[in-house]
Amino acid sequence: MELGITTFAEVTEPGVSPGARLRQVVEEAVLAEQVGLSVYGVGEHHRPEMAASAPAVVLATIAGRTERLRLSSAVTVLSSADPVRVFQDFVTLDLLSSGRAELMAGRGSFTESFPLFGHSLGDYDALFAEKLELLLALRDGGPTTWSGQFRAPLDGLEVHPRSERPLPVWLAVGGTPESVVRAGTLGLPMALAIIGGAWASFAPHADLYRRALEYGQADPATPLAVHSHGYVCTDEKAGRAEFLPAYRRTFDGIGRERGWPVMSDAAVEAVLAPEGALFFGHPERVADKIVALTRALGLQRFEMHASHVGHAQTMRSIELFGTQVAPLVAERLAA
Repeated sequence: MELGITTFAEVTEPGVSPGARLRQVVEEAVLAEQVGLSVYGVGEHHRPEMAASAPAVVLATIAGRTERLRLSSAVTVLSSADPVRVFQDFVTLDLLSSGRAELMAGRGSFTESFPLFGHSLGDYDALFAEKLELLLALRDGGPTTWSGQFRAPLDGLEVHPRSERPLPVWLAVGGTPESVVRAGTLGLPMALAIIGGAWASFAPHADLYRRALEYGQADPATPLAVHSHGYVCTDEKAGRAEFLPAYRRTFDGIGRERGWPVMSDAAVEAVLAPEGALFFGHPERVADKIVALTRALGLQRFEMHASHVGHAQTMRSIELFGTQVAPLVAERLAA
């Protein structure tokens, strides 16, 4: 069982510049390795409140400060990117980090990158399907011949630098059954985003994924991960006061853009409950929820998104996650 941290490099503190925030992200990743966590993911966004529009660059900086930490995008918005450039970026990261890079591809939960790079949201699904096909063709190695609708064709071309191993490619899925089936039939590791509601409601997705793996004649041990928001603290009363207002501001801000209702007190308590999607509280409580989730869905990895609050609070949460939650999870799963 792997445990890790993800961030979008959210700029949450007044007076903190994007540059300062990105340097904080590097320090958070260094701490994640120091406390024994397995993976650190940086997600691509193109918004003023999130500083990581180029995850591969951030991850390369982290690679120079770490030795063991697996380095992942969380996610790369493949639909609006050039798969050749994305592949080159992550192969370069893999070479620099001695084989620690992962590319986690997704369709994108925000829309800013589509007009920015000249794409239409009307092609949302078709863009992702086509670009994923090209990305996987490049991963297979050798001269690539490929043609599609949204990009110039390749005719027996090789991409450089060449990778020293097949680049790990994950699919990040928000919960649509079609995306789950795609990941399984292609035999790709899948990261399931559980950011609301009850995590038990996603058990059918895990079952569907494994049936799709079988249908695609893929390795049944292909990893399944869950990505959820969380915050670890030793004083839950103080933790509620420092974390929950920031957490609610994040989701209420997104909700205003998408027409969602304001997050009610009842909705907050629902995600805080043992079956809820927010992994908050004392290390024992967080570990219990991760263990229950892992057993129910058959996970190989859990990634906690931990960037709603300030840098010092995030560092403290990461430290507790690595030094207290991780050993409890390992002990209880072994038992």
